Amino acid sequence: MKKGEVQLLDEQKRRHDGRAPNETRPISMKVGVLDRADGSALVEFGKTKVLAAVYGPREVHPRHLALPDRALLRVSYRMATFSTWERKRPTPSRREIELSMVIASALEPALFLEKYPKCAIDVFCLVIEADGGTRTTAINAASLALADAGIPMRGLVVAIAVGRVGDTIIVDLDEVEDNYAESDMPIAMLFPQEEITLLQMDGTMSPHLFEQALETARQVLRNVYSLQVKALKERALKARTKVVL
Repeated sequence: MKKGEVQLLDEQKRRHDGRAPNETRPISMKVGVLDRADGSALVEFGKTKVLAAVYGPREVHPRHLALPDRALLRVSYRMATFSTWERKRPTPSRREIELSMVIASALEPALFLEKYPKCAIDVFCLVIEADGGTRTTAINAASLALADAGIPMRGLVVAIAVGRVGDTIIVDLDEVEDNYAESDMPIAMLFPQEEITLLQMDGTMSPHLFEQALETARQVLRNVYSLQVKALKERALKARTKVVL
């Protein structure tokens, strides 16, 4: 299957980078990577790398922004100027502002914000290197950083993008597939409940393929969730070892 001049799938349905349709890129997750943040995480999906840091709960500045009945969740998604092939402008773009709100809406259902009225929880997501899937990688990193900060949570938010090439569903799109696939559907779920907290669509899918994409995403997200849990356990073990020493 070809789209333009780019061959996204060969005759054996292998993707342009050799992956199977339901195969993710290599995933790496590290928690507690920043000493001066209340919580932090570094998550990598292939070449896409996102660093997340959490500060709070803390006093809101300016004070008139404080909410009387819950904490104010503020997310800042930014791409480093060196994260893409062409140098990015240092000022926040419209897309970065929009994705900051998208990430916040995906995370909010997991948090007990009502426990911290008149406070703020600040989440900073910095894309160090971009090769597709930056919003979903940022959600995974932010969720881990929030857990690392000890923020009360109903569960972990896990995210992945699924797409369509012809009648084939692919997962974890890289930049080439993000640009040339017929559709791109970022999805986030709260685990272990498996409740959808984010679902977006760029492109089109038939109802049958949509159901297939949703179920494929669910299966992949279960595996990503297990990696999140493993990273948090390794962080806890490391912290316990430091206390003993």
